[in-house]
Amino acid sequence: MVYTKIFLKFPNKFWPCGPGKEFFIYAHERRGYYTFWHHMENAYPGSNILVVTLTNDESKRVESQSDEETMKEAMVVLRDMYGPEIPDATDILVPRWWNNRFQRCSYSNYPMISNNQVINDIKAPVGRIFFTGEHTSERFNGYVHGGHLAGIETGKTVLEERRKDERQNDKQNQNFLLEPLLALTLTQADAVSSLHKCDVPAQLYLSGKLGIPEAIL
Repeated sequence: MVYTKIFLKFPNKFWPCGPGKEFFIYAHERRGYYTFWHHMENAYPGSNILVVTLTNDESKRVESQSDEETMKEAMVVLRDMYGPEIPDATDILVPRWWNNRFQRCSYSNYPMISNNQVINDIKAPVGRIFFTGEHTSERFNGYVHGGHLAGIETGKTVLEERRKDERQNDKQNQNFLLEPLLALTLTQADAVSSLHKCDVPAQLYLSGKLGIPEAIL
């Protein structure tokens, strides 16, 4: 889903404000052409900012052109609504979520007929790379708090994987420390087991620790 909010800054406000006057709609023969507008005075008094919302095909079209072209189009629409005497915008902000190679959209929009396996496949880690965001939230995909909750869940998963690595490293370090002792123990056992049962008395006799009768017995 591509959803573009374009912000236009003006030197002063020329649109109506007050209760019930936050949103206004522009009717055009082209579907979705700079249709939905609202001002920011309620949220940020004195900001003199207008916001227009575009979606899908219109969003992709606007993202492919320059900010100057977009401002020119928006000003034609505003002058059609409020007259030719309104001031020019002094600044414009056009997000380009669709053309961002790390995004390719504004937010996810799964079909109504789908299952959780789709989301599980999308958020499945690749090696040591984990994925998170609103698109990996089963309940709140498409919303900011969906991205927040998914980030918490993925963070916990990453920490648990790190703990597994630490436990594995501790186990390997213990084996590394025990290997010399095990090797020494095995060497001594192999040395004893390699002696024939008659070799021990013979060696003791030759060393003078046993006499002939004891050695024979």
